[in-house]
Amino acid sequence: MAIGKRCCSIVCLGSVQMLLILSASWPGAAGLTFPQQYTIMHWARRIEQEIDRVFEQITGAQQLKGLYNEERRQFNLVKNQPRKIVEKVASDIEKLLAKKRKALDRLASEAERLQREHLWQDGIKELDMAYYDSKAELDYYPMDGEGEVENPSHIKLEFVYDPNFKNNVNYSYTAVQIPTDIYKGAPVILNELNWTQALEKVFMENSQEDPSLLWQAFGSATGVTRYYPATPWKAPDKIDLYDVRRRPWYIQGASSPKDMVILVDVSGSVSGLTLKLIKASVMEMLDTLSDDDYVNVARFNEKAEAVVPCFKHLVQANVRNKKIFKDAVQQMQAKGTTDYKSGFHFAFNQLLNKTNVPRANCNKIIMLFTDGGEDRAQDVFMQYNWPNKTVRVFTFSVGQHNYDVTPLQWIACTNKGYYFEIRSICAIRINTQEYLDVLGRPMVLAGSVAKQVQWTNVYQDALGLGMVVTGTLPVFNLTMDGNSQNQLILGVMGVDVHLDEIKRLTPRYNLGANGYIFAIDPNGYVLLHPNLQPKLVNLPEPVTLDFLDAEVEDSNKEEIRRQMIDGRPGEMQIKTLVKSVDEQYIDEVNRSYTWTSINGTDYSLGLVLPPYSEYFIQADLSDMMIQLQYIQSLLPSSFESSGHLFLAPREYCKTLHLSDNNTQFLENFLLLMLHISPESDECDQGLIHNLILDSRIIGQLASRVWKNKDLNSYGFLAVFASTNAGITRVFPNIAAESWDEDPEPFNTNYYRRSLDNKGYMFRAPTRSALDDPAVAENGTVGILVSSAVEVNLGGKLIKPSVVGVKLDLEAWVDKFKILASNVSDSRQGSHKCGPSRSCEMDCEVNTDDLLCYLIDDGGFLVMSNQRDHWKKIGLFFGDVDPYLMHALYNNSIFNRRQSYHFQSACEPVSSSHTGAAPRGIYVPSIADVLSLAWWTSTVAWSMTQQLLYGLVYNSWLYRDDVLVEGFETRESSCVTIQSQFYFTNTTNSYNVLQDCGNCSRLFHAKRIENTNLLFVVAETLPCSSCEIERLTQIRTEFQEENPCEVLSNARYRKGPASCFDYSALENASECGRGCALQSSIGVLLFIQLILPLFQL
Repeated sequence: MAIGKRCCSIVCLGSVQMLLILSASWPGAAGLTFPQQYTIMHWARRIEQEIDRVFEQITGAQQLKGLYNEERRQFNLVKNQPRKIVEKVASDIEKLLAKKRKALDRLASEAERLQREHLWQDGIKELDMAYYDSKAELDYYPMDGEGEVENPSHIKLEFVYDPNFKNNVNYSYTAVQIPTDIYKGAPVILNELNWTQALEKVFMENSQEDPSLLWQAFGSATGVTRYYPATPWKAPDKIDLYDVRRRPWYIQGASSPKDMVILVDVSGSVSGLTLKLIKASVMEMLDTLSDDDYVNVARFNEKAEAVVPCFKHLVQANVRNKKIFKDAVQQMQAKGTTDYKSGFHFAFNQLLNKTNVPRANCNKIIMLFTDGGEDRAQDVFMQYNWPNKTVRVFTFSVGQHNYDVTPLQWIACTNKGYYFEIRSICAIRINTQEYLDVLGRPMVLAGSVAKQVQWTNVYQDALGLGMVVTGTLPVFNLTMDGNSQNQLILGVMGVDVHLDEIKRLTPRYNLGANGYIFAIDPNGYVLLHPNLQPKLVNLPEPVTLDFLDAEVEDSNKEEIRRQMIDGRPGEMQIKTLVKSVDEQYIDEVNRSYTWTSINGTDYSLGLVLPPYSEYFIQADLSDMMIQLQYIQSLLPSSFESSGHLFLAPREYCKTLHLSDNNTQFLENFLLLMLHISPESDECDQGLIHNLILDSRIIGQLASRVWKNKDLNSYGFLAVFASTNAGITRVFPNIAAESWDEDPEPFNTNYYRRSLDNKGYMFRAPTRSALDDPAVAENGTVGILVSSAVEVNLGGKLIKPSVVGVKLDLEAWVDKFKILASNVSDSRQGSHKCGPSRSCEMDCEVNTDDLLCYLIDDGGFLVMSNQRDHWKKIGLFFGDVDPYLMHALYNNSIFNRRQSYHFQSACEPVSSSHTGAAPRGIYVPSIADVLSLAWWTSTVAWSMTQQLLYGLVYNSWLYRDDVLVEGFETRESSCVTIQSQFYFTNTTNSYNVLQDCGNCSRLFHAKRIENTNLLFVVAETLPCSSCEIERLTQIRTEFQEENPCEVLSNARYRKGPASCFDYSALENASECGRGCALQSSIGVLLFIQLILPLFQL
């Protein structure tokens, strides 16, 4: 194992060496020696016995087992049958998505009919239209403020809040979103608004038929989005850069998967502004690709080479690889002469060579970005691409120049591609996405065969709904173009499904705290998983969490993932590692995995169960008298004598109001029980019966055991119990004031880890809790100790609850020091230490010379004999004593597991550039500029585009590629790395000498049986000459050093089954034009003059 540079050597002592070392006197304290091994073993046994003794007496774990047997007649044991569960859930999800598919079919058919019957109007004006502009309320679209012009075509609406949409909505209208860089007065846009207006009725009918429908949207190939119900648009940035054609759901629905090679001309002629435009264009092109696509980027002059040297072939266009490409593209420099042939040879070899490397195996595309040239490379196309033309070639003439563009047009037209011009920044976004229209031709010409609903990866909804998947269906232009069929795609129809809607179809509480349902797509990304919790809101990228990253990866899970992607059902019993809720601990556990495919989709569904969840309790409290008797334990009147009760905020009844205040939630629940019966159709009878039964059982435990104990005499602050039914009772009542655990036991570390481990699980409070001024003032710190209750009912083992205590840290530190001392030891009680007689140091008397620690299995400090221990409790031990922690790790007492988080939230790196303007000069804001009425003219709109893109593309504004201030403050997606430490499975006792050259250090480590504690006794380190790796648990941003390592470990995936990349009917004669909105040189010069004013 690579640890880094080490000057310390850890040597396990032989028996003879041990005797010599342990018999030597400690130089820092005359007459004292380091404790011998049997002494430390004796101390450890005393600690074990004391923990076991007081825990059993106080918690009443044994009595609780008896209570379950007493109540045996009130519940049944039901067996979880994994195969039946996954098949039922898969069937229910299939039915849910089939309803959404029906809505999509209706919308797509109506859209095609409406467009076919629409009569194009050349003279249409914006004033002829009436629609709700969703961006009308944004700052730079003023409606009727002072001195501002209200647009009469914009409808004003009133909204009501709908919790299903998490938005204010209007059900009588659709809303329209038009990208900021598109002139809404253009005839093509106005005609689009005209015929799509009639979709409003279809949206409403779908919603009436299926009230569970969420956003329904039509994304047009022109960039217009019409969605229902209407709601104001949300722009996360100063400028709204949303364009539906760049959203994951549109890209997936508009074309089949792509294998793409991007060729970048880096010859000397493209230096300066042209090179910056090319770089920005390539990065925008990469953003049009999804995880179903494969890509490589190459630069060429006299020769061609990949911009990422180790990317020898196409790689998956996932978020991580695209970021690597973008970083490499930014580093490109222009030099040499242009040789198109070298670039095309590279590209065709990448696309046509048959290898075992995974790829999309559908559309094959070459994208050429250049300033121009005379070579047509005809012999290359004859060699590789003619006559079948299986590879489309798109050419982009970039920058302001006078080169003959005819060769570039010819290359595109003779290879079924398209020619584009990018003269300025206005054309970048539009022209790097319009190639999708060309790729959509074979799909349109295939007709109904290509009308296949596809389901996207998980992504964040742009309107704040949260995590969704979208069903997509392409909409075709069915009009005739002369004597032939039109081959243009009109757009994509989409229907959102919130992940919560799918989760509601899955069992939750019957599977126990550590059982769960998950689902993955053909890329191996999770659709459902308890660890799918992205940290970023408004993340534009899909939430692509791989199954092997959601869990702790191993070979068994790789095989499970492969079989699920292939759509094969299966099951497997495995031993694996799992991370805790807070991702600071790792446990080795047994799990059973069962999986099957979801028909009608390319998703696959799995179920994970621990062995103790094979059976679950189902209470039967149909007797109303028993219900009334048992429910008394829920009443607040019982709290003073039996402890405070916390109720998990579950959906016991549809009409139950959830509340973050647990006392209020309990009150709401009791009030509801007064008015309706648990047997009501409004309630989940099973949940409520289990809740009432568990409240009775834990109430009995409190009255029979807890209330008769003097907790202070044992050094306890509180005793508690939590159950699978969602009950947590904390005794005494006053202890509830400092109880900060989640009222839902299934969400807590202590509950889930206790179920997976035997014995007592210790957990020190987090440093944030310890640093609370209230805690510091009170002076009491609690250490949580918990243990699962295992009940045997007729030979069937279940773990229905967890019991525990909260230790008073100060009291138990005193007890710890006494237990690990010789004062109370009859063997040495009479020994006198002196010059003529030596004795062993202990943890109570010799705190200056002997370090004694209790460390938990994650490497966090629980107790210490040091005077300043309070300041360090709860810290990772590597921050307390880095040299000793390194020795524990290097001697394999602790193991380390590093995990990556591929969509964490990171603060952007602050720029060294500080743009400024003279104080006497007024610097207009973006809102100021966009508020001026005259910007709405067509000529001014071109200038606005220049300004907007100048603020978007840093290469236009600053030579050093510095972002405008204000755009760099948002968190961004990044990769982070975190280490977890856990005990190895080797012997539980260690004697070690840490040798640091001229000085050395003895320490002994002993596992405390039946706990998650490690007892460490060590000499104080007399020197700090050891150079070690500083171990840490903190999650940090991961800087990719070698992208080749990721590439060499590419994971298995499977592309879509259908591919539409060829049609004999395709008309490729329409193959090129320039930018529709070209600005004059004068306008560009004017923009150059005013842009410095916007360096905010």
